Amino acid sequence: MSVGIALEDRKLLAVGGALLVLMLTASVLLAPPNRQLTSPVPSTYSPQPAGAEAAYLLLERLHYSVRRWEDAPAELPAEANAILLILAEPTQAPTDKERKALEDWVRGGGHVLYTGADIQSFFPEAGISDVPPDPAWRSFSPSIPSYLDRGAARITIQPQASWQDLRASQVTLYGDGDFIAVVSWRVGKGDVLWWAGSAPLTNAGITRENNLTFFLNCVSAPSTGESRRIYWDEYFHGQRSSLWSYARETPLRWGAAQLGFLTVAVIFTFSRRSGPVYIPPRISRLSPLEFVDTLGGLYERAGAASSAVAVSELRLRFLLTRQLGLAGDAPAASLSQAAEDRLGWKDFVSSNLLGRAEKASRSPKLRPREALALVKDLERHADKLEIRPRSTPEKT
Repeated sequence: MSVGIALEDRKLLAVGGALLVLMLTASVLLAPPNRQLTSPVPSTYSPQPAGAEAAYLLLERLHYSVRRWEDAPAELPAEANAILLILAEPTQAPTDKERKALEDWVRGGGHVLYTGADIQSFFPEAGISDVPPDPAWRSFSPSIPSYLDRGAARITIQPQASWQDLRASQVTLYGDGDFIAVVSWRVGKGDVLWWAGSAPLTNAGITRENNLTFFLNCVSAPSTGESRRIYWDEYFHGQRSSLWSYARETPLRWGAAQLGFLTVAVIFTFSRRSGPVYIPPRISRLSPLEFVDTLGGLYERAGAASSAVAVSELRLRFLLTRQLGLAGDAPAASLSQAAEDRLGWKDFVSSNLLGRAEKASRSPKLRPREALALVKDLERHADKLEIRPRSTPEKT
């Protein structure tokens, strides 16, 4: 026997399908054009004009010892003197721990080639100006003779930043008038080389003027001209060595969170509709406590706390007069004295329970807490006088 889909489920499926079609249509219509997806990051994985894939592949074909670096700075090799780390316009700022690890590595003899404006996040002693320069292509010539200008009398850069304050250890290697384009300085046993822009190593800029020769001079040792071991950083471009470290920088984690929420919702819905059915127990209307609950509810809604005290007070008075053989209208003081003398109720006169109960039974503003205390005392004394039949053993 085939089971059809309920009307409520059909409505839910129709609404969900309509929303899905609407979202797909909106994503197609509102998707940005391809030209907006062009990345300005000089990554070795990027073949776009601002990428650096051509420079990386060229170094490989020229048999330079080059590799992509996708680990944290703390993992850099200890033999820092023979290694050049290229930080080409990092897109992510380092943590304090990563900055300290990189600084210690340079002080131990490491070499860094840094391009771009955010160098102060890595090396705070850099004197970058807060005013961004004109990013138009500009040519620069050497300021002083150095190993970098061998065959590179002119270089072309698109400046991303300008250097403002030079320290004693910092030297200008390329510039044009007051504009400083290339700076080098010693940091412990190592050194840092800064470019105002990444053009000499980008796909679009490596072929301009003497940019290629200048780039090869920068990755070579100053004294021998031989190539160093080159580590091209992709860690601060978001490329991490572990799958999770890469995924957490993408929208994938939010998609996983939504998928998890949807899974929990489906499981909850299924368990609610497919679980065992329990019939709630029905309380019998013949329960002895039903009368108590009903009467208590009536007293509570009517605000008649004094009536409850009056009922308990009359019951205790009736039992006392019957036990002591006194008149039913005996005063409270006389009745209390007789109960203390003949029944042995200590402090019954001093507590003035009957007197207080009579006064409370006539009070229209008696507080429920005070009424409850009086009723408890009255019922406790009444239980001492209650006559209960003795149980007899059953005959066998």
